[in-house]
Amino acid sequence: MLVRLLYASRAVDASPEAIESILAQSREHNPAHGITGVLCHGGGIFLQCIEGGREQVNQLYGDIVRDARHRDVTLLHYEEILERRFGGWSMGQVNISKSNHTQLLKYSERPELDPYSLSGAVSLALLVDLAATAAVCGRV
Repeated sequence: MLVRLLYASRAVDASPEAIESILAQSREHNPAHGITGVLCHGGGIFLQCIEGGREQVNQLYGDIVRDARHRDVTLLHYEEILERRFGGWSMGQVNISKSNHTQLLKYSERPELDPYSLSGAVSLALLVDLAATAAVCGRV
């Protein structure tokens, strides 16, 4: 059974090196567990969608909640799915500061990443839109 989980968190360290460390760890470990997804970041905020088997996704989310690199981890959306939307990435990346800010305005009140003020469905729609406009990099 495939599931999709979407969460938001605040970065303890939002430096490019810290973000690259998270991405590298994801890209190293996710393929062996059948996990795919995308990490959107900007302004010290993470919005991440992970897809895969129910047990594997839930295990990973538990690890993220306990990970000292994240704080204020908040589950935004969880669902059983028929197919993956982000299956082309072991962990794709969107640096929202390098994206077209009109995409953020399409889904939120201001052109800044704030998934804490959006519904899970809107946050997922934003990620789908970013993927459709090739804002996601790191295809594996």
